Amino acid sequence: MREYTYTLTKEDETTPLKDLLRKKFDFSSRLRAKIKRERLVFLNGKEPVMWSCGKAGDVLSVSMPEERSGFEPEDIPVDVIYEDDDILVVNKHPGYICHPTKGHVSHTMANGIMKYMIDSGQSFKIRFINRLDMDTSGILLIAKNAHAQADFMKKARYAEKIYSAVVEGRIEEDEGVIDQPVGQPDPEKVERGVVPEEKGGLPSVSHYRVAERFTCLTKGGETRDFTLVKVLIKTGRTHQIRVHMAHIGHPVIGDHLYGREEPFLIERHALHAEELSFDHPATGKRLHFTAEWPDDMKRLIEILREGAGKCGQNNG
Repeated sequence: MREYTYTLTKEDETTPLKDLLRKKFDFSSRLRAKIKRERLVFLNGKEPVMWSCGKAGDVLSVSMPEERSGFEPEDIPVDVIYEDDDILVVNKHPGYICHPTKGHVSHTMANGIMKYMIDSGQSFKIRFINRLDMDTSGILLIAKNAHAQADFMKKARYAEKIYSAVVEGRIEEDEGVIDQPVGQPDPEKVERGVVPEEKGGLPSVSHYRVAERFTCLTKGGETRDFTLVKVLIKTGRTHQIRVHMAHIGHPVIGDHLYGREEPFLIERHALHAEELSFDHPATGKRLHFTAEWPDDMKRLIEILREGAGKCGQNNG
């Protein structure tokens, strides 16, 4: 069980413990109420009278409420990048959604993480801080307790997410910014698009940088251009990168919604959440993680680098 501690100073001796709990631990009011209700506050290991005061050197400790998700455990790959008492960082494989929905009631990352939790002897509620589309691979961040989740939500604007994407066509400029609101043109359809803010679009900004350009021949003898880009986003709108790249005329390769399928190159859209930076919810330390590319992205780049005659069929 996760425990947070604070050692009292001379200045704290006149402050009731209930006030120290509020001032020294950055917990939400809802979490503080639950902690008090479940009697999870201790002074030197013993349950205190909360309106009383402690002495310098006393240790005020708070245990997080015991929680556990109830997803059905399944043997799904959980590639752990980093883990501690507050967070779990995994490299999601393509082909899995994050948690069960009406259309996918099982075989999700939540089911795989549930099995991982049981196998590793842990107990926590699975709280996804970010989500990735089924066919997007890369970094998933999970909070293990309510405080970690609340801290991430409060500091979300300070997180940096960098994706790798292989897109159609040759992007001539080395870098650029796409500042276009993203929304849902038709609430009955899954597709998103660039939608004016007055019609429900949400502010969305994508910074892209060209990492590599490719030109190769199709079997029909025509040339096709592709570009590998690194895209930094601070907002996280649904399909943001896919919508933005398609908007400037360079849809992500294999994107069946905003471009076209490319089964001879890759059997999904070529998008990978490669890097994530954020402040740790307990220590405040800046953390940076990188997720290795999956095999299909590596193969795609190999094909494009080989060039002539390696781009599959001539799709027009």
